[in-house]
Amino acid sequence: MPTYPSSKLLIELQEQTESFLNKAISEWQMIRHSQFGYKTAPEKWSATQCLEHLNSYGRFYLPEIEKAIKKAKEKGYGPATHFKAGWLGNYFTKLMMPGNDGTVTKKMSSPKDHYPQSNTDSYKVIAEFIEQQERLLNLLEAAQDVDLNKASCAISISKLVKLKLGDTLLFFIAHHYRHILQAERALQAANAVSTTRVIDFDLKKLAR
Repeated sequence: MPTYPSSKLLIELQEQTESFLNKAISEWQMIRHSQFGYKTAPEKWSATQCLEHLNSYGRFYLPEIEKAIKKAKEKGYGPATHFKAGWLGNYFTKLMMPGNDGTVTKKMSSPKDHYPQSNTDSYKVIAEFIEQQERLLNLLEAAQDVDLNKASCAISISKLVKLKLGDTLLFFIAHHYRHILQAERALQAANAVSTTRVIDFDLKKLAR
């Protein structure tokens, strides 16, 4: 399993999250609702749906991450120099990551409770997305003070299954990257062409 310098990994995840946040603030808020809700086909997701899908997972994982950090501090799980991915967490992260060209290589169906409606208000969705990214940045900063190997989080498909905090952060942000690229493709199809790319998410440069 890949091993990462803990502090550098968290900084990389912060930079990635900041790129999502900056795009939402500087670009997406300026785009018309009709463009954000544009679908290339009935079965395809609009940019609004992509972000609402991410928001639905954020409503579960952000409190879980916060709880994991709090418990780790209470138990005295101070920061470790390195984080080693678990086999299940690494599997989830690899499953979420797009290919090098940004295309999704492993397609999957969204669970019913995370399937976004097509008539959602894009402005409300973007506002919640911004709030969630700001909260995530604070949690990534707080995670510098705990052991990413010992702190653990439940996962959305079963609270009986727990992942290392480091794995949760990795696959959660990889999932963001996946669907933000999808949202960008939908916006390009709607002629709301992006001017700024999100930072490429490359974990290989950190792993040893």
